[in-house]
Amino acid sequence: MTARRRSTTLRTARPLLMAGVWAACASLAAGCGVIPGTTAGSREPVTVMTWAPEGTAATNMPGMPAMARAYARWVNAHGGIDGRQLKVLTCNDDNDTVGAARCARDAVERKVVAVVGSYSQHAPSFLGPLESAGIPYLGGYGVTDQEFASPLSYPVNGGQPALMAGNGRQLAAAGCRRTSLVRPDTVAGDQLPLLLDTGLAAGHGRAADVRAAEDATDYTDQARQALAAAGADPTAKGCVTAVLGDRTDTFFDSFRRAGDEYPKVRIASVLGSVDQTVIDRSGGRSGVYEGAYVTGWYPVATDRRWATMRQVINEQAFGDNRIDPADAGVQTTWIAYTVLKQVVESLGDGEVTAHTVRTALDGGLKVRTGGLTPTLSWRFEDMIAVRDFPRLVNADVTFQIVRDGRLVAARRGLVDVSRTLEATPEGW
Repeated sequence: MTARRRSTTLRTARPLLMAGVWAACASLAAGCGVIPGTTAGSREPVTVMTWAPEGTAATNMPGMPAMARAYARWVNAHGGIDGRQLKVLTCNDDNDTVGAARCARDAVERKVVAVVGSYSQHAPSFLGPLESAGIPYLGGYGVTDQEFASPLSYPVNGGQPALMAGNGRQLAAAGCRRTSLVRPDTVAGDQLPLLLDTGLAAGHGRAADVRAAEDATDYTDQARQALAAAGADPTAKGCVTAVLGDRTDTFFDSFRRAGDEYPKVRIASVLGSVDQTVIDRSGGRSGVYEGAYVTGWYPVATDRRWATMRQVINEQAFGDNRIDPADAGVQTTWIAYTVLKQVVESLGDGEVTAHTVRTALDGGLKVRTGGLTPTLSWRFEDMIAVRDFPRLVNADVTFQIVRDGRLVAARRGLVDVSRTLEATPEGW
């Protein structure tokens, strides 16, 4: 029965049905989540999963599952997705391979139609189970290269590859001639130096590679190494970029205390490692981040194009300090669910399954995100010809800078780094 026909039936029979509806809700409160008179739940619910690490010693992304749940509350309160209630399951991958595999198995067992807007560094552990079950991975954070290779992955941004290549481009344009990269001593971290160097090549530069433990509480040694390399030539502009996730602020605290040389070296990072909350916590305009170069995927958090997301957060998650509208993970989750909504709507009266979601995505559905990204589509002909990243469809980044303690646009518009990524040599 369609949403229109069901609504008509409810209007004509409302006097006879309302008492029964409320009685049923009273006895089945745990399962009655639809407001009488709305269309949410008039069709089969759409079940998806969002996962991310929470409460670990390394990078945590609690805002992603929290944003997913807030989105579900919002969309269900406004009639669902084309009359279908959205059910969001969440999972903590614990930042390890066992946890990532467990989340993927749970997604398979619960028969989700997609894993949406998630973060995990352990793609080999979660992609295998998803691929075997035919479950699409929609709008992952993009922290691993496998997310840009799996035929069941549908990225909405350029991931770490675009951020790092873009950061190199931004530093080269800023005149950095000696650069140090401080990055995790992990498999995912091993990918970062060459990507940064590819961007720096525009200025004929190459970064010193400084490895660091992802869960350290002090980075004094790494700060000294980075300063020594970036400041070795007093006649050349030196820059230090750090990409350590949650520990980036810990590094720059050590960097600030490392000696009098630090003010002479400009600093940089990428969104996801630095955001407005971190800048505020570190002293704002008087803190170490003043003047820092920051590369992101999306427009700055104050941009009007985020207005609907902010409205949803205010309506459904006011006071939930896990959800920061300036956080790149929260923003990616919002965009991923924006895609999911349009996919489900495109299916009309048809069944919503993992297979039909994949078919819609592969069939050339064009998704608009209100200018937060280019129009997204995942047909073969829409893929950007970047070696090692065959699923890449969006290589745009934004250049930002910290001025007077605020993260603002360093230049207008988006910067396409697809050509830069195409120049990445084989074997990276």
